[in-house]
Amino acid sequence: MFYYVLKYVVLGPLLRVLFRPRIEGLENIPEEGAAIVAGNHLSFSDHFLMPAILKRRITFLAKAEYFTGPGIKGRLTAFFFRSAGQIPVDRSGKDAGQAAIREGLGVLGKGELLGIYPEGTRSHDGRLYKGKVGVAVMAITAQVPVIPCAMVGTFEIQPPGQVVPKIKRVTIRFGKPLDFSRYAGMENQKAAIRAVTDEIMYAILGLSGQEYVDEYAAKVKAAEQEAVPPKKFPKLRR
Repeated sequence: MFYYVLKYVVLGPLLRVLFRPRIEGLENIPEEGAAIVAGNHLSFSDHFLMPAILKRRITFLAKAEYFTGPGIKGRLTAFFFRSAGQIPVDRSGKDAGQAAIREGLGVLGKGELLGIYPEGTRSHDGRLYKGKVGVAVMAITAQVPVIPCAMVGTFEIQPPGQVVPKIKRVTIRFGKPLDFSRYAGMENQKAAIRAVTDEIMYAILGLSGQEYVDEYAAKVKAAEQEAVPPKKFPKLRR
């Protein structure tokens, strides 16, 4: 119930007025039945802008940290994400990927739309990074179409670290549904799920026009952070 109040009464109309999103390819979203919407992830604003313009309800797999933050802000964030129907996924540990796949298949099994960011995290520099294969496993296992999506301009309105987004027009593009029925029964084959994932990422790239990096975003970000020398503070004179 609260999801629809946010979408049609509170947040949705406000976002449409402030950001005046250009929407392209909305007809590619099926009116009914299970499907995966796979998009690039440039900004915290992505969580709100895409659901606001879709006619159907969409459920995202959200990182568990959004549900466990401390203090009033943490509780409000957790309340918002739960009320919006988002599913917390613990991304730590060796079983994290399997947990996300299990939750995603549950959504698809109910004939609903599942939203996922194959990169696994927000891009820290605006580039498009290598996709993780969970999206392919779900698409093949559930035998559902994948609709590629590109958020354009959201990095500029709210890059990492910026709390309040800039008021600027953005574009949301949806591509033609991708059919992976030819891979039926191959969800455990590494070559197959890598090929499917790369095809999805290539479709997103064609919509977004980003620079592509054939590395995982989390790995690149961690390497860049390690390369930054620690700050040196002057010694205090006694």
